[in-house]
Amino acid sequence: MTVLEVIQRSSEFLERKGVDSPRLQSELLLAHVLQLPRMKLYLNFERPLTSGELDAVRGLVKRRGQREPLQHIVGSTSFCGLEMKVSRDVLIPRPETELVAEHACRLLTAAAGNPPTALDFATGSGCLAIVMAVKCPAATVHATDVSTPALAIAGENAARHEVAGRIRFHAGDGLAAVPEDLRFDVIVSNPPYIPSEAVATLQPEVRDHDPLLALDGGVDGLRFYKSLATGAAAQLRPGGRLVLELGHDQAKAVGGLLADARWNVEGIYQDYTGVERILIARPLD
Repeated sequence: MTVLEVIQRSSEFLERKGVDSPRLQSELLLAHVLQLPRMKLYLNFERPLTSGELDAVRGLVKRRGQREPLQHIVGSTSFCGLEMKVSRDVLIPRPETELVAEHACRLLTAAAGNPPTALDFATGSGCLAIVMAVKCPAATVHATDVSTPALAIAGENAARHEVAGRIRFHAGDGLAAVPEDLRFDVIVSNPPYIPSEAVATLQPEVRDHDPLLALDGGVDGLRFYKSLATGAAAQLRPGGRLVLELGHDQAKAVGGLLADARWNVEGIYQDYTGVERILIARPLD
């Protein structure tokens, strides 16, 4: 069976299983097996696969048809151009979170702190903390998570990108995990924000494979925003900013929480699909 035939048959199978973008998914899985850049498949359409290669790709396509995420199957994903290890212990970084990283890096680069210092609240895979450390080499970055397995993955990712020496990871629940004497120029977070009852309605790739701790934001999805609204200001330096990723239709509610807690919402920004996804605020006092 040739490369093209494998792509066609795999695509048909994944389409029947309800997988989004079945052709792209098939190509990415095959490229992973053949250890080729995806676009090079197009130069090798007539290449026959060995029996071992066929067995390998069939196994991966079957897993994808069972709605296991592609990123878990191949073991990593790209975030802001950096390869990040992922597993069932961490939320798979989404494209919209790259926009959060861009805003955080912009603010951190302009910060007056010496050195500029950032906190990634609920770091998961460490993607936001690592991008800030890579893009802002003068900065010191701290990151928290309640999940010890997630912090282990984040540590591996930091070492992979040679910034482990500039990121300090803290295990614990929320801001209580951070030493009281630390102050930050930027606090950034993509917290769990799915309302508890809505978790069961998510796509199988998310519902059955992302960790519940990284999804469930409490009854109204606002649990962690409430914590940040009441606690984050005390840990910001003068002129510091809070950068948040928001769930769908949460901009008004989160903005209201912050206003009630004496924050000034400086901007709300849309993601690639037009959803109000990123909020930036500073304390009024």
